[in-house]
Amino acid sequence: MKIAVLSGKGGTGKTFVTVNLASIVKDSIYLDCDVEEPNGHLFFSSSIDSTKEVTIPIPTFSKDLCNGCRKCVDFCKFNALSFIKDKPFLFEDICHSCGGCLLVCPTKAITEVPKAVGAIEQRTYNTTTCLTGKMALGISSGVPVIKEVLKVGNTLAKDNRSIFIDCPPGSACTVNESIADADYCILVAEPTIFGAHNFAMVLELARLMKKPIGVILNKCTEENNPTEVLCLKENLHILAKIPYNNALFEVNSSGGIATEKIPEIKKTFENIYQTIKKVLEVQS
Repeated sequence: MKIAVLSGKGGTGKTFVTVNLASIVKDSIYLDCDVEEPNGHLFFSSSIDSTKEVTIPIPTFSKDLCNGCRKCVDFCKFNALSFIKDKPFLFEDICHSCGGCLLVCPTKAITEVPKAVGAIEQRTYNTTTCLTGKMALGISSGVPVIKEVLKVGNTLAKDNRSIFIDCPPGSACTVNESIADADYCILVAEPTIFGAHNFAMVLELARLMKKPIGVILNKCTEENNPTEVLCLKENLHILAKIPYNNALFEVNSSGGIATEKIPEIKKTFENIYQTIKKVLEVQS
């Protein structure tokens, strides 16, 4: 079972939800796909078991074999190639590593070399395996790192372990990549007008991907909740309403896992997990 946790913006409690869900499930796998600014490992406070470099293939050109036909430049629809001073020039940040230029080169003047774009750190906390994807400095897209995190996670989960995916905030292509193979999407939202606006965008993405959806309303108070109003209007399943309180704030801000410290929060997350299991069992 793969559960992806999304939010329309940062700061809603997406990582809080993912970490605490993973913590109450035995032999779970936590995947931090928020590769630009991962912080789930701060809660799973343990040493790094292993680190894996993530690379992508980029083309390199042989000056001796290139005949200047420009077929590679004409082929590249991403405009990552140009012809400068009688030889191809690569704009690495635009290259999508599709390999098409190799296929069209008539003289085999193009080969591929690996370029480091990030790394994956693996930790073990109790029975939870934590994989943290981290983009390298200066890299423009986190998609290759996210793909590798998901690939490693799927390999570890071959014995039917539950996977919890901590997605990037928002609704960009990195989020699309993170939820592509998920069985269920949890949308975490806060009780503000701004939060409701961004929640609507990520809701649209999850619906376009045709994913089962549940909502967790976080930081709830007695005041009006625009996001809850939107959920009721859209007939969305509200999995839980988590109150804003000092005890929860203190545990979370100190890097603690709330399900280990606060019994009622543990019960809340156990109920969330069991509810999702039942939904997926009915749909299977």
